[in-house]
Amino acid sequence: MFTFLLVVQAIIAALLVTVILMQKSEGGGLTTGGSPSGLMSARGAADFLTRMTAILAGLFIVMSIGLAFLAAANRTSTVDTSLARTAPAPQQAPATTGDQDALKAAADAAAQNAVAPANGSGVPLQQ
Repeated sequence: MFTFLLVVQAIIAALLVTVILMQKSEGGGLTTGGSPSGLMSARGAADFLTRMTAILAGLFIVMSIGLAFLAAANRTSTVDTSLARTAPAPQQAPATTGDQDALKAAADAAAQNAVAPANGSGVPLQQ
């Protein structure tokens, strides 16, 4: 029943858009005009389209409220977990005992073997 009413709601929405676009605006709307000797006069068509817009808008609002009540009444208390993400495995911290000692020893050795900066002549500066 809910799906049927949802389809009816979509049809009403499409009709409402069509009727609104058919109305004559300052720019002429989507209508191509026509002679007043046709099925309806220009004034009669405007009254008809205005009436249809009001009726369709009212139906759209009533259907929206009705569908909201149906959706709230038919909701289930279970949660669908078919698309739930799984938690990633915890990452282990890298072993730092040996690596940190080796890095510290290399940094100390590099600091002791550092050559004093050279001046423009290429001769090391006196410390």
